[in-house]
Amino acid sequence: EVQLQASGGGLVQPGGSLSLSCTASGFSFDFDRLVVGWFRQAPGQEREAISCVSSGEGSTYFSNSIQGRGTISRDDARKSVRLVVDNLEPEDAAVYFCAARDILSILGGPACGARWGHLPMDYWGKGTLVTVSS
Repeated sequence: EVQLQASGGGLVQPGGSLSLSCTASGFSFDFDRLVVGWFRQAPGQEREAISCVSSGEGSTYFSNSIQGRGTISRDDARKSVRLVVDNLEPEDAAVYFCAARDILSILGGPACGARWGHLPMDYWGKGTLVTVSS
């Protein structure tokens, strides 16, 4: 069974850093075929794609909401992706989800970019709650 496991949520103070990990298991193909990223959804808000990373072409994407504060990396050998968001603000409080789409189904242009978040995802992890409070 294919699974994406997200970890690293919890309580973070304003101005602090958030580190989230997404680890995959159960795949019958190489992990590097997946474009993996993160969405978040705050109460009463729409779900927002905030970041993604591809393997071969090495492209990354950050939404305007975390641009300049986010770093994303992947370790294909460990089948994991890590997102760090610095200088957290109360507006960053949300449930964060990792998700992935097979690169072979992303045609035309960079596999990871603004449009990635608008594509149907092939795999979703369970959400992890992030609270920003002092």
